[in-house]
Amino acid sequence: MDSSLHEVWQAAAGSPFVPTIGKDSQFLVAFVLLALGVFLSGAFALNRSVVTLPVLAAPASLALAFGVVYMFCAVGVYGSAPVPPLFRAVASSTRPLYQLLKAVNFTNKVHVDVTENGLRFAADHARVMQGVAHWSKSLFTTFTTNLPPVPITAPTSSAEDTEEDAEPTPPTFQISLPALLETLQIFGAADAAARQAKAEIDPYRSNLRNYRSDAFSNQTLGMSGTCSLSYTQEGEPFSIVLDEAGVSTTCNLTTYVPEAPEDIPFDIEDLSFKIITSARWLLDALTELAPTSPEKLTITASKREPYLRLTSAGGPLGSSSVDFAKGRDLLETFSVGARWVQTFKFDIIKSASEAMRIASKVSLRGDGQGVLSMQFMVEVEGSGPSFLDFRFVPYAVCEEEGDEDDEEEEGDEGGEMEV
Repeated sequence: MDSSLHEVWQAAAGSPFVPTIGKDSQFLVAFVLLALGVFLSGAFALNRSVVTLPVLAAPASLALAFGVVYMFCAVGVYGSAPVPPLFRAVASSTRPLYQLLKAVNFTNKVHVDVTENGLRFAADHARVMQGVAHWSKSLFTTFTTNLPPVPITAPTSSAEDTEEDAEPTPPTFQISLPALLETLQIFGAADAAARQAKAEIDPYRSNLRNYRSDAFSNQTLGMSGTCSLSYTQEGEPFSIVLDEAGVSTTCNLTTYVPEAPEDIPFDIEDLSFKIITSARWLLDALTELAPTSPEKLTITASKREPYLRLTSAGGPLGSSSVDFAKGRDLLETFSVGARWVQTFKFDIIKSASEAMRIASKVSLRGDGQGVLSMQFMVEVEGSGPSFLDFRFVPYAVCEEEGDEDDEEEEGDEGGEMEV
């Protein structure tokens, strides 16, 4: 044959095979042939002779044979294709995933939202503290979603109905946060345990030193591995497959009906102050205040000295304070519209210390209602920055303090700031 294989394929593509009986009609034809074959077989069994052999037996055999073939084609070969999962991603390392999730490890269950840009994990603590960790798609080597399409609806007279119809419902569920963290560190348990022991011995360690790999870590030894995440459909388990050094582990974590509380309201249009500084400085300040075992932490932001002050009180060993000087070396961005003084539980602010360790920058913002917002920027090698968002609710202000604040407050100047 002179023609090459490529030419044969091109010629075959130009004349595709079309079956005599279409796919939609194959099941009906198979059913009729099988029924005819059974009927003729029964008639031949009742009247067996040489005369009925070519009249009943041969047509019955042909009808059964062709009926079985068409039934296989209609049901077996052309069966429905498997539905792709709602979400599937593959990561070359679980380390950044674990670090971001551990920063919000102050609750048993975490609310998960699957979007086209990544996964969002929201944790809530008694409605006084909320933390959100973002797994952006840049953290994964492969990231695919099969989210419900946006419905197209006719315009209605009500703007609210149109907005609700236009927004698709993304897959949401709740999952056990401790179980997810344990799964992500199965192969890196030794490295994680070593870093945790160092952190407990020396809590003053900064983010640059606390996560530095040693000579015997998996990263240094070159032990490659992959982590596959998938969520088939609503109500199904959240599947995690870990492959490393020829060892494969599959973990199916139970998902729960989402019961996400409402977000703590934060008025971006009514900002009292906005400050961007190094996350390490904020961690060092909390470390200086922790030895007095305080119960409360007062944060003061003002245009004049002290520009930013953290004061601890309520502890058995007295009180202490840390002041931040105004300067580009310490406060990268400093903008105060009105003097802002609020008191928080020291423990809930301390719950964000893990985010302070791994982050490079933190954005502090306070609105007119007294809600404190912390946005941490975590730089991940090989991908873009990831973000951790925290919101804190202050103590109830007594009437006397409220009157003083009303006299000191001037017109607040709002504005949005991004790290």
